[in-house]
Amino acid sequence: MLNTGSPLYKQVAEQIKKDIIKAKLNKDEAIPSENKLVTKYQVSRVTIRQAIQLLVQEDILYKVRGSGTYVKNVKIEHDIYRLQSFTEEMTHLNQTPTNQILDFNMQNPSETIKETLQLKDGEKVFFIRRLRCVDDEPMILEETYMPVSLFPDLSVEVMTKSKYDYVEKKGYVIKERQGEILPLSPNEELKKTLQLENDSSILSMNLWAYFEDDTIFEFTKLYYRSEKYTFKFTSKRF
Repeated sequence: MLNTGSPLYKQVAEQIKKDIIKAKLNKDEAIPSENKLVTKYQVSRVTIRQAIQLLVQEDILYKVRGSGTYVKNVKIEHDIYRLQSFTEEMTHLNQTPTNQILDFNMQNPSETIKETLQLKDGEKVFFIRRLRCVDDEPMILEETYMPVSLFPDLSVEVMTKSKYDYVEKKGYVIKERQGEILPLSPNEELKKTLQLENDSSILSMNLWAYFEDDTIFEFTKLYYRSEKYTFKFTSKRF
């Protein structure tokens, strides 16, 4: 579970966060005692205390003197350098992902979508709008455009499951995904769809996915609940 790539307390803190999500602990629920954490992770009490303090600083946990340590704010960490689907990501965290299809239709692409997907004149696209949920709680709103010529049998049923699983089962090899992250002030429709509080903010991502021959097979806009998601990455100095 642990390695020598980073300080031990940081590795333990990361594992505690994952275990909080897997155990589906809610806000204000207690995490195990220090003694239990020492036994579980096979590290010293000092290391556990350093890990907990780090999570307190990150606003994940809070302490109550004489009572214990409690969950303050659980966020799913999305590794932007790892190409995986929402279904794969949630399954790895022992969560139950579901997809609500809000819109599914075939349409003529706008000039922007046509240029992005490098379509020929007259080519149509599927537009899919779906709400990505965990245990029926909205997490991400996704708006996707996919060429009909590549996926003529795409259906509502397919999109209730893993999109990338469907693509790969058709024999395509997904090479990479590129994107950009943007801050966004949600309009009333987004607030209602994602069940946001009035003062909530969201993060948006535009992404393009490629096959191994550099064919762009999707353009997607994603809207993340910022109180539920955080993005992580690792930078190395060369």
